[in-house]
This record gives sequence, structure tokens and C-alpha cells, in this order.
Amino acid sequence: MASSLLYSITIRSLLLLLLHLSSLSIYLAAKHNQHGYHRHRSHSHSPTSNQRLHQAYIALQAWRRVIYSDPNNFTTNWVGPDVCSYKGIYCAASIDDPKVSVVAGIDLNFADIAGFLPIELGLLTDLALVHLNSNRFCGIIPQTLTNLSLLYELDLSNNRFVGPFPSVVLSLPMLNYLDLRYNEFEGPLPPQLFQKKIDAIFVNNNRFTSAVPAFLGGTSASVVVIANNNLEGCLPPSIANSADSLEELLLINTSLTGCLPPEVGYLYKLKVLDVSYNKIVGPIPYSLSGLAHLEQLNLAHNLMTGIVPQGVCILPNLANFTFSYNFFCEEEGICMNLTSKGIKYDDRRNCLPEKPFQRSQKECNDTLEHPVDCFEQCCEGSAGGGAFGRATPFAPALVPVATPLLPPSLAPSFP
Repeated sequence: MASSLLYSITIRSLLLLLLHLSSLSIYLAAKHNQHGYHRHRSHSHSPTSNQRLHQAYIALQAWRRVIYSDPNNFTTNWVGPDVCSYKGIYCAASIDDPKVSVVAGIDLNFADIAGFLPIELGLLTDLALVHLNSNRFCGIIPQTLTNLSLLYELDLSNNRFVGPFPSVVLSLPMLNYLDLRYNEFEGPLPPQLFQKKIDAIFVNNNRFTSAVPAFLGGTSASVVVIANNNLEGCLPPSIANSADSLEELLLINTSLTGCLPPEVGYLYKLKVLDVSYNKIVGPIPYSLSGLAHLEQLNLAHNLMTGIVPQGVCILPNLANFTFSYNFFCEEEGICMNLTSKGIKYDDRRNCLPEKPFQRSQKECNDTLEHPVDCFEQCCEGSAGGGAFGRATPFAPALVPVATPLLPPSLAPSFP
């Protein structure tokens, strides 16, 4: 499943960078003509006469001075003013003057560099792409990055960054891809993150806390991954507001409680839904039967009960359906034999009669004696305490024993 979630970080990103710069150039040219003015800059490609390359030289030299470990000698050739020849640094024509070269991209993925980000990086105002996946950068994200008004992709994943959510990213008007996975960020996720026009949000495997944000339903992203944080609360019914964009939603191991809202069934573009390793109660909403594009559904390791509905099992594109480690007591129709449809499934550790590897009768009785009525109970979504007006009467079935998502250094990417 990880391969369906991750964007390419090499050739694909560089192509996106060039396309992005090209579209920005056309846009700005039209804007300048409309207002009757033009910018005049030196057309020389020489780093000594190109002010923006000189600014880049200052920034990159400041960065090199705070790199404490470079075991692969990635930055060995970061010497001299010709920054376009530096390894991992990509130049392109400026969007406002195609005769002027600028530093438009930085790709230090998998370089294993240790250090931090200096404030001088704010001088790289022409950057459209920054990829720092799988290094040992630490500290906080400098506020000077607000100057990167053209930044389109920001990948800081698999490092050692700390502090609260880096609010600087909220001020980047062109940002379309944000990847903060596998760091040590903490505190709440800001509502503005889900109000930005952004296509992909990866914030999994950090230390984010507080209630699941009700404003999650306002996102225009196609991919949202908030797994392996401690958010708590219910998945808000407002998630239906993202129906026109959301294709992949992963909330693995985020301490979700309450019932899965039927509004999830309104996400008609959804291909991947994974809410495993939580404390979700109640039945599978029958509205999920309308998710015609759904390919992967994972409800495992929750406290869900009731019937596994046939409407879900006959979804035309369903390829993987995992509902193990719950308390389901019946599989409807074809759900009893998903192998015949070529669907990979896991129904272990439920309360399904005549199926192998199920829970004991005592386990099943202890939970099924306390049914949950999702229509009568109101989800308050508060952190701490129960998800409903009163606490749920049972404890989690299991504590997660493994991280369900691969770290960026190991996860496959699109071909």
C-alpha cells in the first residue's frame, strides 16, 4: 500500500519543477503585461554578475558551515561561486526573466547529512523544490523560509527536526506537497494546514497531539496521512466536505474513538481508507458501499461490531479488505468467501462463527453485551475522556506492536 501513497522524489519531481517554473513564468509574464511594467535584470549567466546566484552562494556556504557530518562527501564540491555545479543543487531559468539562471531546486535525499538549517536559506527566494528526505538534520525550521514564495514541494521527512508544527509552511502561497513524516514535531496541528490549497499532506510519525481537527473536512488535498500521532477524538462528519478531492486517507494509530461516521461514504473518489489500530466502535457504515473507487480498506485492530456488509465486499475495485482484531459477528453474503473474488482479506480475531482464529466466546460476550448506538450518541471529539458524552465501556483490544507505515528511507515510490 505504501507504493500507492508516495510520490517520486527524483526524476518526477524535477519534471514537476520545470513544469511549475514554466507555468509560473507564463502567469507572471501575463500579469506584468497587464499592469504595464517589466522587470529589468542582468541577463548574464556568470555567478559573479548574477545577484540571485550570488545570494544563493551566500546561503549555501552558510549551510555548508553548519553541516557537521557528511559521510558520503555529498557536499564536497560545494566550493566556489558556481553554485549551479554543486551536487544536489539544480538551476533553471528565472520565471520573470528566462535569460537569468537561478537556484530552483535542492535535492539532498538519502545523503545522510547531519547539521541544521541556517537562517540564510531564506535568501534562496527562487526555490520551487526542497527535498531533504533521509538525513540527520535537526533543530527547528527557520522562519526565514517565509521568503520562499515560489516553493512548490517541501520534503523534510525522516530527519530529526523538533518543535511545534512549523508554521512557516502556512505562509508559502505556492506549496502543493508537504512531507514532514518521521520527525519529532509536537503539539497541535493548525487548522490553517487543512484550509490551504495543497495536494498532499504527510505528517505521520511525529508527536502531534490534541483532538482530531474538525477542520480536517475542509482539506482540498488528495492524500492525507496523519498516522502514528496521538490526536484522539472522533473522525468528524465534516470529512464529507472533502469529497471532491480526497483519494487516500490514513489515520493509523491516532487514538481515534467513537463510531466511523456515515459521511465517510460521501468520499466518492476515495481509493485508500486505513483507520487501523484505533479505538473505533460500532458497525461499518453501509454508506461505504457507495465507494466505487475504493481499492484498500483497513479497519483492523479496533472495537467495531455488527455485520460485515455485502455492499462493501462487492465494491468493483476492492483489492484488499482487512477487518481483523475487531468484534464482528457475521459476514454477509460474498463476504464469507472473498477469495472467490480475488480480494485479499484478513478476518482473524473476530467473533465469526465457524471461522478459524477467532476470539473466545467470553471475549465476544463481554463486548457484545454492551452494544453502541451511533445514532443516539453524540461525538464531542474531545481529547482525553470518551469520544461520546460518556466514556466507552471497554478498553482497546490490542496495543499496536508495529509501525504500519514504512519510513521514507525504505518505502517504495512510484515508478
